[in-house]
Amino acid sequence: MHAYAWRRRAILAAWLIGAMAVIARAGQIQIVQASAWEDIAVRQQEGAVTLHAPRGTVLVGNGVPLSVTRERVRVSIAPREVRDPVAVKQRLTDVLGLSSSRVERLVSGESVWNQVGLYSMAVRDSLMGLSGVHVQSLYQRYYPYGEIARGVTGVVIDGEGRGGVEQQFNEHLSGTTGSQIFARDAHGNPLPGQRVTVEEPRAGGEVLLTLDMELQEIAQSALLEAIDEHQAFGGDILITDPHTGEIKALFSIRDKNIAALSAINAPFEPGSTLKVFTVAALLENGLADLNDSIDIGNGRWTINGRTLSDVHVESDQVTLREAFYESSNVGIAKAALVLPEGLHYQSLRDFGFGTRTGIKLPGEVEGVLRSPDRWSRQSPQSLAIGYEMSATPLQMAMAYGAIANGGILMRPRLVREIRDANGRTLERLEAQEIRRVVSPQTAAQVGSAMVDVVETGTGGAARIGSHQVAGKSGTARFATGGVYQSGDYSSSFIGYFPADNPQLVIFVKLDRPEGGVYYGGAVAAPVTRSVMEAALAANILDIETLVETAREPPEVVSPELYVELLREPYVPIPLSPELPESEGGADAVAIPDVSGLPVRFAVRELHKHGLRVTEMGTGDVVRTYPTAGSVVTRGEVVRLRSGGQDDE
Repeated sequence: MHAYAWRRRAILAAWLIGAMAVIARAGQIQIVQASAWEDIAVRQQEGAVTLHAPRGTVLVGNGVPLSVTRERVRVSIAPREVRDPVAVKQRLTDVLGLSSSRVERLVSGESVWNQVGLYSMAVRDSLMGLSGVHVQSLYQRYYPYGEIARGVTGVVIDGEGRGGVEQQFNEHLSGTTGSQIFARDAHGNPLPGQRVTVEEPRAGGEVLLTLDMELQEIAQSALLEAIDEHQAFGGDILITDPHTGEIKALFSIRDKNIAALSAINAPFEPGSTLKVFTVAALLENGLADLNDSIDIGNGRWTINGRTLSDVHVESDQVTLREAFYESSNVGIAKAALVLPEGLHYQSLRDFGFGTRTGIKLPGEVEGVLRSPDRWSRQSPQSLAIGYEMSATPLQMAMAYGAIANGGILMRPRLVREIRDANGRTLERLEAQEIRRVVSPQTAAQVGSAMVDVVETGTGGAARIGSHQVAGKSGTARFATGGVYQSGDYSSSFIGYFPADNPQLVIFVKLDRPEGGVYYGGAVAAPVTRSVMEAALAANILDIETLVETAREPPEVVSPELYVELLREPYVPIPLSPELPESEGGADAVAIPDVSGLPVRFAVRELHKHGLRVTEMGTGDVVRTYPTAGSVVTRGEVVRLRSGGQDDE
């Protein structure tokens, strides 16, 4: 009896202990761990997604998009989730235009998940709610101008800017992400219509650039043509406004990589194009005059163990002006003997060499300009003719801009405005003067010598008939491991026009041209001329300035007609007596076949033949009136009909 009672008490005690443990555990779960278990339940019943913000737009000119975001939807199929295969197949066929065979594979296949593709937002509502059909909104970066200015814009990879403006202003363009929660069914799948936005995403802001896309396309096309013609490894071209520092066009290419930015991150030894600043320092400090005579002997001079030689100069005695426009290494180096080292160095620093320009692009480098305490005995002569230092194409363009701007160095300006997502201006970047480098008088003197380079010197290939051009050619060897390589050259030309009242500074450089032609005056100067002719043909320059700075009218037209031609859109033609002749006499010319060309290029070709052009439209040229092959008199009006014009 006692044993039985003991067993009952033991069993009861065990039950009580078990019950108390259950109650304690329940209390722990309900009270102590309630929050944690609630979180687990929520995670099983709800899901969360990040809502990406639309990336801001990069604009040019008067608000034309250069880099813009398009909202797209990614459509995917989970075959095992499809409850009504017939309805899903029909909807996919009707909405997406898919073939019945492909729809069958997508819906009835053995795969767990099938990607269908990217589509416009118009299909989203028609597909939402279909079982097994998943529609995900996403943003895709789109570049309306294609590869034009791609190096400047950069690209977007996984939502992050890479290179160019996209990287420089990534935070501003990215905006702020939002979040959304949705309900799940017992299998963890999202329930249609059960979504709540917790935080709306905020769109990224805008960036307005100074680029002129017409000039950008002109520059890019001209450089690519030259690289192809000379089989060059790469090159750079910049167009700037010397008075504001605005970058109007910027294009670099290296080994077919069109997204390069070597114009700001690949310094080079400028060679003879640096002679401009040697002469400027001499004139500014009263150490020389352009008419000073220099004995260059037979064009060879050995100093401090180094022999300098000339290519273009034939006289033994030249003036400083002649030494400059004939690009005499001996003449310029001898003239620089009177230039104190400290003054020489400071003058180059004042022009911006050895320091970053501050352009709003990633990866800019400062180049190399060593202080005099690190010079060798040969350094003064080397620097005088553009060696033992390196500069970026942008530094060179801005320094030449200082000469064109009357001696004032400007800061380069690629960004005009920074705006919010609604287009309201947050910051306006105004033109910024850095310093006065030389006096207006010195700038004018140097400019006149640069005109001589084009009119009678090594830069003749940059000459245009309607206006004077100021410029300087340069040819420099590449150094590998500190040793200059024979046959490896950079060929450059930097100029501005009109010389009397500059509107544009144009920098052109080709790297490692092949075929035996490598002098800057022969390789790069023609590119400058081509760009100037196209810019004139495109009617994007100030016509009043062009009229005021035009050359004296050629003999083949009257002064009154010449001014009228200059004022007329797309007709800044030189009407030069040197134009090619054809049958019918010296003033006759056959109309070239320009059908199929974009209007701008057709205009350039017709202008080269001394023809006036009217009634341009847009798109490609369909025909000309008179027709191609017709022999007409120079100055004749040719009417273009393009694909963008309506039939009469």
